[in-house]
Amino acid sequence: MFYTCGPNEAMVVSGFGRSPPLMIAGGRVFVVPCIQQIQRITLNTLTLNVKSDKVYTRHGVPISVTGIAQVKIQGQNKEMLATACQMFMGKSEGEIAQIALETLEGHQRAIIAHLTVEEIYQDRKKFSEQVFKVASSDLVNMGIGVVSYTLKDVHDDQDYLHSLGKARTAQVQKDARIGEAQYKRDAVIREAHAMQEKVSAQYKNEIEMAKAQRDYELKKAAYDVEVNTKKAESEMAYQLQVAKTKQRIEEEKMQVQVVERTQQITLQEQEIIRKEKELEAKVKKPADAEKYRLEKLAEAQRAQLIMEAEAEAESIKMKGDAEAFALEAKGRAEAEQMAKKAESFKQYKEGAMVDMLLEKLPLMAEEISRPLSAAQKVTMVSSGGSEWEQPNLLERC
Repeated sequence: MFYTCGPNEAMVVSGFGRSPPLMIAGGRVFVVPCIQQIQRITLNTLTLNVKSDKVYTRHGVPISVTGIAQVKIQGQNKEMLATACQMFMGKSEGEIAQIALETLEGHQRAIIAHLTVEEIYQDRKKFSEQVFKVASSDLVNMGIGVVSYTLKDVHDDQDYLHSLGKARTAQVQKDARIGEAQYKRDAVIREAHAMQEKVSAQYKNEIEMAKAQRDYELKKAAYDVEVNTKKAESEMAYQLQVAKTKQRIEEEKMQVQVVERTQQITLQEQEIIRKEKELEAKVKKPADAEKYRLEKLAEAQRAQLIMEAEAEAESIKMKGDAEAFALEAKGRAEAEQMAKKAESFKQYKEGAMVDMLLEKLPLMAEEISRPLSAAQKVTMVSSGGSEWEQPNLLERC
């Protein structure tokens, strides 16, 4: 047959096949009827009101102490559960609580007897810890664990605690009055210090404000100087840039003018070259050609005159004086002609020489032809052996 129990209860199965007995805290177990037995034990937390009346303290002052304790059988610890089963199996929850209560009360009385009223009253935590420690070590041997212990009340029938309270109250009141006076004094002192610190802080604040104002003015002045300097530099740079731009424009204009002037000069030079070429084509070359023609004509005439003179000399050999005179006249004429020609070449340019040559040519021709005017005919002798008679053209002229 199966049996179950909740977490606040433990089952102990004993009998055939169960040696030692089986203990189960919160669960189920199979029990063979007639040959096995099942028993239950509570695991609930028990609240104990531990009262110790008129217990004499270390100084012989009877006091009554009330404490609250929470205890329970530890089902999770198998050894403590086995011990509790051995001691409390078959007992009710009240009987177990009474055993634990009497044990706690005995330990509480023992601890009260070793302490003074002041120690218990003033340091309740220490008293509770001592009771908890001593009672726990004793109840553990019974399989019971102390969950908590708290001191609830301390009183006496001799008004000891009341008198202690009065003295303490008087001391507290005295300390309160002294503390109040000291507080007022300290308050006045602190107020004075606060006022002093306030005034000092105010002065320091004003000084800092003055310093800040001074620093602001100095920095502002420095910034203004820097800004004005930058503005002036910017304006100067702008003016300089404008001047440079104007200068560059003027230079470009000058370069344009130079280029234009150069082009004009080039055009003028080309025009001069053109005019020179035109002059050369229209004046110089025709003049050279005319000069060449006249020179050739003069040479031909001179040769003709020479040949005529030779022919005349041959014809009038007998006329020595006349021939000598003719030769002298011819040489003089030729010398004068060559001298004038050389001098004209030196003094005048080609055009002027041509012009002068053209101007003097008729006179020269007249002077050259004058000796020949008396000749009746001119005989030309060639290398081919033929003769050609030229009539005297000068007479016709």
